[in-house]
Amino acid sequence: MIPWLEAESPFPDASTALTDRDGAAGLLAAGADLSPQRLLMAYKLGIFPWFSEGQPILWWSTDPRMVLQTSDFKISDSLKKSLKKIRTDTRWEIRFDSAFEQVMRACAAPRKDGNGTWISEDIVAGYCGLHQLGYAHSSEVWLDGELVGGAYGVCIGHMFYGESMFARVSNASKIALSHLVFFLREHGVKMIDCQQETAHLASLGAKPIARADFIRWIAQATTQPMIEEWQPLRALYQ
Repeated sequence: MIPWLEAESPFPDASTALTDRDGAAGLLAAGADLSPQRLLMAYKLGIFPWFSEGQPILWWSTDPRMVLQTSDFKISDSLKKSLKKIRTDTRWEIRFDSAFEQVMRACAAPRKDGNGTWISEDIVAGYCGLHQLGYAHSSEVWLDGELVGGAYGVCIGHMFYGESMFARVSNASKIALSHLVFFLREHGVKMIDCQQETAHLASLGAKPIARADFIRWIAQATTQPMIEEWQPLRALYQ
């Protein structure tokens, strides 16, 4: 059994999350709300929401935790070519935070692999609230004035929590992620939370670490000063 959270309920300790033996490894609690205050509380404790339409709000804290050290980010040969191309082709543009909700809705659109649809209207509203407060950010790839790729997540102090990416043209999501990683690295952010282990994330340089180590890291990283100016590093594409 997992606890049901009311509006004022604190989160249980992440160490009490279910395990593989329970059939839902990482599931910690259900209920409460998706207010910016609740979401910030969750992220600072190593907890994130993940649920489908028709389910209550479910809160998770996976162990191990998949993370990307910004210094370990891997750029494939094809991605290098794409990054080089957009430096000289004026049809391409990289922006941060110019279309946050649009990026979220693009990530929520159904895909061939079945991912994306967990981003419900309640999730969109909650994270747009975080964006308005300066905690949620999007990295965007534009081609001929059209949004063709992007990534979004939550940044608290010197910790970035990645949420989702999308691409409408080849490599566009990885281009968005590349600019985000380089920007974060430049501003002293050493770790990006990727939540769950996948082969795709591993190919980008992400690795699993123990949840206890992750929580120790975010306890100090989230107390650092916020990044005030979110602008792509122009040297990457000029």
